[in-house]
Amino acid sequence: MLDLFSEIEEPEREELKALRKELEEQNYKYYVLNAPTMSDREFDEKMHRLQALEAQFPDMYDPKSPTQHVGSDLGKKGFEQVKHRYPMLSLANSYSREEIEDWVRKLPSGVEIVCELKYDGLSISLWYEHGILVKALTRGDGQQGDNVIDNIKTIPSIPWKIDRTDIPEFFELRGEVLLPWERFEALNKEREQQEEPLFANPRNAASGTLKLQDPREVARRGLDAYLYYMLGENLPGATHYERLDTARQWGFHISDAIKVCKNVDEVMAYIAYWDTERKNLPVATDGIVLKVNNLAQQEELGYTAKTPRWAIAYKFPAEKQLTLLKEITYQVGRTGVVTPVANLEPVQLSGTIVQRATLHNEDFIRSLDIQPGDRVWVEKGGEIIPKIVGRADREPSDPRAPRTPSFPTHCPECGAELVRVPGEAAWRCPNEAGCPPQIKGKIEHFVSRKAMNIDGLGEETIDLLYRQNLLHNIADIYDLKLSDIAAQERLGEKSAQNILDGIEASKQVPWARVLFALGIRMVGETTAKKIARKYNTIDALQWATAEQLCAIEDVGPQIAENIVAYFNDIRNLEILERLRQAGVQFEGEAEAEPTSDKLAGLSIVISGTFSQHSRDEYKAMIEAHGGKNVGSVSKKTSFILAGENMGPEKRKKAEDLGIKLLTEDEFLGLIGS
Repeated sequence: MLDLFSEIEEPEREELKALRKELEEQNYKYYVLNAPTMSDREFDEKMHRLQALEAQFPDMYDPKSPTQHVGSDLGKKGFEQVKHRYPMLSLANSYSREEIEDWVRKLPSGVEIVCELKYDGLSISLWYEHGILVKALTRGDGQQGDNVIDNIKTIPSIPWKIDRTDIPEFFELRGEVLLPWERFEALNKEREQQEEPLFANPRNAASGTLKLQDPREVARRGLDAYLYYMLGENLPGATHYERLDTARQWGFHISDAIKVCKNVDEVMAYIAYWDTERKNLPVATDGIVLKVNNLAQQEELGYTAKTPRWAIAYKFPAEKQLTLLKEITYQVGRTGVVTPVANLEPVQLSGTIVQRATLHNEDFIRSLDIQPGDRVWVEKGGEIIPKIVGRADREPSDPRAPRTPSFPTHCPECGAELVRVPGEAAWRCPNEAGCPPQIKGKIEHFVSRKAMNIDGLGEETIDLLYRQNLLHNIADIYDLKLSDIAAQERLGEKSAQNILDGIEASKQVPWARVLFALGIRMVGETTAKKIARKYNTIDALQWATAEQLCAIEDVGPQIAENIVAYFNDIRNLEILERLRQAGVQFEGEAEAEPTSDKLAGLSIVISGTFSQHSRDEYKAMIEAHGGKNVGSVSKKTSFILAGENMGPEKRKKAEDLGIKLLTEDEFLGLIGS
C-alpha cells in the first residue's frame, strides 16, 4: 500500500520541482532582465500552488525555494552591493476583494488600517545620515541591494540633504521609483524610431533606467519617486501615518492618496474608488496596499519568511475584452524588420478605443495559435499598450483547421525575399537600398532632432520628395534645391528656404551625432557617443576591427559586426563620400592619451571638497595617468583621494577595509605634478 501511495505522490513532487524552477526563471526575467514573460496574476497563482505542494510534502523543504525568499534584482557588475539594515521583504498579494475583507476582519478589534496606492515601479531604500543622503539601495535579494545613489540623485523629487534640526541621526525611507506615463510614452517612441525593443510597461522602463551606468542618461529619462515607509531608531510618531506625514514635512514626496480606514467598509470603498480613479494618475499603479497603522501592533503581528503579517496588497485585475481579429497586416521598419499587426474590431479598453495591436513576430503568433476570424482577448499592458493575450475557444463546428497563418516569405513593400538571422525572432527585408519604408525611415532618422536636427523635413515632406524622385538616400538631402522644394504641393518658397537653412545648419552637427544619424543597426545615441570618443574620425572607425570595437564600453559582438558590415557595403561608402563633400562633420575631439602609467591598474575614489583643483579636474588627472575613477569604496579600491568634509560613511568603510587616504598634496606628489 505504501508503494502505491508513493506512485500517486510522485507526479505532484515532480510538479513541485518544476514550479520552483519556473518561478526562479520568472524572477530572473522580472527583476534582472526587466522583461517578464508571465503576468503577475499567473505568477502569484503558481506561487500559491507551490506553497500548497510544499505544505503537502514537508520533507522537500528547501530554503532556496522561491517561497522562502524574494526575487533578486542584483546586478552582475557596475554597482556596489550593500547589506540592508532591515530586510526588504515582499508583500502577500490577493486578487480577491473577499480575501481582503477576511484579512481585515481577522485583525484585532479596533485596529486602524492605512490604505495606499500600490505604485508599479522599482523598490528603493534611501539612507540618510545627519540629513545627508548616503546610500540608495535596490531591493536586491531582500538581504542586500545595489547602491544606485548616483542615479537616484538625478531624480528631482528625492532630496540630497535635509536642512532641519529635528531629524534623527539616521533614518531610512523606502519607496518606489517610477517612470511617469508621459515620459514612458516618449521613451518608447524613441525606441520605436530606433527599432529597439519597446518596454512593456513603465515598471520595466524604470527598472532598466535605474540600472544604467550613465547618470546623464538616467536624468534625461525623467524618473520620479513616491516614498511610503520610514525606518530607524528614535523616529517621531507612534503610527505609520504620522511618520509619513512627518516625512512630507521634511520635504519627501509622499502620496496624497493615503487614507486611514477604521473598518472594512471604508477599506472596500477606498478600493472601489481607486479602481477607476487610478486611470487618471500620471504614474502607473497596479493595486492597493493595506497596512496596520499602529507601529506597536505591527511588531506584535510580526513576519513570515518573506512577508509582513501586518500588510497585504490587493492587485487590480487587468482590464481585457474579447473582440474579433479581422486581419493581420505587416509593417516594414527602417532596418527592414517585418512586424505583424493585428487589425481588430474596435473595442473600448481603459477609456480608449483599441483597433490595432502588435503581434511582435512569427513566434508570438504561433504561440497564441491565432488567425483572422478568431475572437481574441485584448489587454492593455501597463494600462497603455494594447496586446493580445489569448483567444477564445473555436466552436467544434468551425471548419477551419487549427493552424496559424503562414508568415510572408517576401517583403510586402518591395517583394524581396525575407531573411531571418540565426538567434533573432524577426524576419527582415535585406533590400535596404530599394525598399521604400527602409529608405524613407533612414532619412527620417537622419533628420530627427537628436541626429542632424533638420527642421521642415518631416515624415510627410520626406514621403512627398521621395515620390518625386528627389530623395532616395540621406546624401540626396544635400543636393536639394530651392526650386525643387518650393514646387511641391503644400510647400512654397518660404518653407523651402527654412528646409535649406536647416540643411546648412546640420553641417555643424558634431561627429558623435552624425554617427548616430547614419542609422547603423543597434548604434543608439549613447553608444554612438562612446564610439566617437574612441574613434574621433570616420576614417579611423572605418578600419576598426570587430575585436577592437568590442573593447568599447557597451559595444558587444553584434553591434561590432553591424558597424563592420556597414563600412563593408560599397553603397554606404559612396553615400559617406557625398556627405563628406557636402561638408558634414566626420571628425571630433580625440580621446586623450594617458600622460603616464603611474596610476595604471588602480581604482580610485574621490571624496570631499578640494582647494587646488576641482573634482572633475582630479578625475581627468586620474584617467590621464592610467587610473580608473570609481564611485564607491570596496575591497578593490586602491586608495581614496580625500578632501575636506569627506563623507563619514566612506571614511568608516575605508577604515574597516584598511584603505589608504591620500591628501591633495600627496596625490599631486604621486603623479609628479
